[in-house]
Amino acid sequence: MLTATTYIRPYKVAAGKSAVQTMEKRFDYGLNPKKLGALSSYLCDPATAPAEFLLVKSQYQAETGRAVERGALFFQIRQAFPPGEVTAEEANQIGYETAMRWTKGKYQFFVCTHTDKGHLHNVRPDRAMRKAV
Repeated sequence: MLTATTYIRPYKVAAGKSAVQTMEKRFDYGLNPKKLGALSSYLCDPATAPAEFLLVKSQYQAETGRAVERGALFFQIRQAFPPGEVTAEEANQIGYETAMRWTKGKYQFFVCTHTDKGHLHNVRPDRAMRKAV
């Protein structure tokens, strides 16, 4: 039985930063090649995810007329695994499957598995404001 610790953190636009700058800073951390052991994505390219996430948000606003300035810009879901419990690829697959269950396949996300600590951990930005098209 796996014993991963999982939690979700909402991110808003950082003070003095734009939405793109906020996402780029967080996403660059996740995609840091010095930390990255495995990477997967759903309905987005991690390299262009800030622009893609904002495009989907603007499409949502155009289609529904509902502004989504309040609330989270994106969510980051983190999972940490005890040392030796899984490989980086297995941790990434578990992160991907978890994101699919949580988003029901309706939202964009990518999963970054970091190997820079004594344990493997997933850093997974999810765009949970709008169904992906």
